[in-house]
Amino acid sequence: MKLKSIVAFSIVAAAVLTPAASSACTGLIATPGATADSSSLVTYAADSHTLYGELYHKRGGTHPKGTMRKIVDWDSGRPLGEIPEAPLTYTRIGNMNEHGLAVTESTWGGRHELAGSGIIDYGSLIFLALERAKTAPEAIKVMTELVKEYGYASEGETFTIADPNEVWIMEMIGKGKEDKGAVWVARRVPDGYIAGHANHSRIHRFPLKDKTKQTLYSPDVIKFARAKGYFDGKDEDFSFSRAYATYDMGALRGCDGRVWAFYNRFAPDMDKYLPWVLRGEGEPLPLWVKPSKKLTANDMKWMMRDHFEGTPMDMTKDVGAGPYKVPYRWRPLTYKVDGVEYTHERAIATQQTGFSLVAQLQAKAPASMKGILWFGVDDANTSVYVPMYCCLEEAPYEYRQGNGNLLDLSWDAAFWVTNFVANQAYHRYSQMIPDIRKVQAELEDSMEQEVEILYREVPYLEADAGRKLLQERSADWSKKCTDRYRKLGEYLLVKYLDGNVKKEDADGKFSRSPEGMPVYPDFPGYDERYYRSIVNDSDGGERLKVIDVPQKDS
Repeated sequence: MKLKSIVAFSIVAAAVLTPAASSACTGLIATPGATADSSSLVTYAADSHTLYGELYHKRGGTHPKGTMRKIVDWDSGRPLGEIPEAPLTYTRIGNMNEHGLAVTESTWGGRHELAGSGIIDYGSLIFLALERAKTAPEAIKVMTELVKEYGYASEGETFTIADPNEVWIMEMIGKGKEDKGAVWVARRVPDGYIAGHANHSRIHRFPLKDKTKQTLYSPDVIKFARAKGYFDGKDEDFSFSRAYATYDMGALRGCDGRVWAFYNRFAPDMDKYLPWVLRGEGEPLPLWVKPSKKLTANDMKWMMRDHFEGTPMDMTKDVGAGPYKVPYRWRPLTYKVDGVEYTHERAIATQQTGFSLVAQLQAKAPASMKGILWFGVDDANTSVYVPMYCCLEEAPYEYRQGNGNLLDLSWDAAFWVTNFVANQAYHRYSQMIPDIRKVQAELEDSMEQEVEILYREVPYLEADAGRKLLQERSADWSKKCTDRYRKLGEYLLVKYLDGNVKKEDADGKFSRSPEGMPVYPDFPGYDERYYRSIVNDSDGGERLKVIDVPQKDS
């Protein structure tokens, strides 16, 4: 069925552009039965033009009665209020806690009149769940009870809630300024399946009488929609997404399109959902699908680097990629030509990412390694994922809050050094990306090999010794990767200076003449399509055509 509300390419998804959705994010999921090591794998890219990439950390502990917990809006830093602190809280490192519980999100905004009132914003809700819950079901209980008691201060949101044994998707939206509560639905992703969400509500119809308790929802989720005029059908036909989300071409192509790219890489027969993604026609993209292979953490890392390569939306193929096949388009995403509005693609990997992660949550791992946060900053495509263990007592210096910010460059901050590399590659992508991939692979392969060794060695250590070792390894790799990337950035600057490409010796050093002078560089120029576009522009290239100049006798 074609969506009546779709306007072809007229608006990019509200979830991407509205101020309420400053973190336009992507979350991908693989359940234990769908992974090679039986771990839960979940990803998160926190995408925002004003978000600095750093690793949040808050130690847990016991708190005397009467202690209050300040609530601060994650997006704006605005104080929202206070609530009583829990008697016992758990340490959280990024979007994971010491028990291997991970909670991430993507904002979709939805019906703006439902912007919630109260003091719990979506970011605080994540942090509070990590501080107060050990498992995914516990986290859902904490989150829903908090918004019921203190109100929900955000708009439409999809949460991934995962522990080593199970993964849930929960969607929530406020009830407007007159009602501080929220309506929500949560579904456990069946074991052996993969799922995803990316700034668009993904839960359509759901079982209303689930005796297995794999589906949970607020008692008034349908009643409230009826009262607001969002739904008037039979209860069994109720779709949370249809009732509470906003549908336009951006929400489908720009948001569901990212989830489709994930499904398309690992599951068969995904072309049948392209009409939905591209035109809003046919069957909606499923909430989950069964992959044709077991996924690894490395698979998830590389999926976070996707630009629709090899699909009809491949960002390296159209003329917008330029002569260097750049899979990036600067904002705004929409533009007009002769009064007609068009859109750029919105891929998973994007330049404005603050940080991204792959959470690897494994039940059979030692307690100190039950959760590993493979953490990267800036664009996932050019970043390096460093393992941060659930037992960390502090964030490594290179990723720590306070080491630089978006307005103050720090050369020993991983975020700024990664930007140093990425922002050079954005201009000469096809030439520079092989050099980046070489260093990326070298570092990540070494870290992955070490993690496998630590899985075997840590169980034989005393608990304190194991935690200390893991703290040291995260700190060591954080420094190594940051230092190596700064050198990589310097190398790219020298090698590709002024549009040239310096020659290199077999040992990787820049070539010199016997006298020590630089060897004359290569001039790679542009690709044939770029030259042709110049020739075909306006005057057909007559102004630039090389002609034979008549020779005159002297």
